[in-house]
Amino acid sequence: MKRNNSLLNRVFMALVFVFLYAPIFLLIIFSFNAGSSNTVWKGFSLEWYGKLFQNRLIMQSVYTTLLVSLLATVIATVAGTFAAIGFYAMRRKFREPLMTVNNIPMMNADIVTGVSLCLLFVAFFGLWNDFAQWCNAAQGFIRLPRLTMGFGTLLIAHITFNIPYVILSVGPKLRQMDKNLVDAAMDLGCTWMQAFRKVILPEIKPGIVSGALTAFTMSIDDFVISYFTAGSSASTLAMTIYGMTKKRVSPQINAISTLLFVTVLVLLAIVNIREARQERLREQRRS
Repeated sequence: MKRNNSLLNRVFMALVFVFLYAPIFLLIIFSFNAGSSNTVWKGFSLEWYGKLFQNRLIMQSVYTTLLVSLLATVIATVAGTFAAIGFYAMRRKFREPLMTVNNIPMMNADIVTGVSLCLLFVAFFGLWNDFAQWCNAAQGFIRLPRLTMGFGTLLIAHITFNIPYVILSVGPKLRQMDKNLVDAAMDLGCTWMQAFRKVILPEIKPGIVSGALTAFTMSIDDFVISYFTAGSSASTLAMTIYGMTKKRVSPQINAISTLLFVTVLVLLAIVNIREARQERLREQRRS
């Protein structure tokens, strides 16, 4: 009976993985197709990858995506790390409500976050532009610019939804740290910043790295929030792919999607390998 249940479980798990990943594998296979068809195989070729790197629109979108993802990751990692330290220093009755608020952006639907940020930017820019128009008409010395949605709003939106992931990655490392280490360092003459750099930072470094990798992964493949906050002057890779699907589906989309999938897969593998190594080190220390 146990063998039958075990066999059924394995078959069911295999079917689930086939259902999830068969379309992705099909997309990857046809990205190397010599023809333009997505159903008929005409031989192995790297033609579409070559055309992909010659496409100026796609390369500009890749540049924007990488720039936004890297900047958002760095800023969100720094802000999220110090926010996690602040939460750690709070009393429990204050920390728990704030952690609940921190979890809302992750539990909330992306479309709600995107629309709400879009409305916030539109309202703020409307007030600012009215003020700039009045100020420029009243005096001619300082010309205030008009603000519109673009790269800046896109970056702010990515930072906004990345910070909670960093906080959740750094927080557990802070709780695992011995509280007496910081007090001992300060008793020995360290300032708070020296204690942070020499004691706290090495202890929470794995959480910071994991949070940064997670933030970069979430940022590089985001579409919904970027769609509502990028305006017309900036376009990420996901937005460009969406625009290409409105016409005839080009095999270049297969090549872009393959590279994006491989990038995210590599980042997730790095995160999981790091966590596995940290778990082994903790077990070795305990033994």
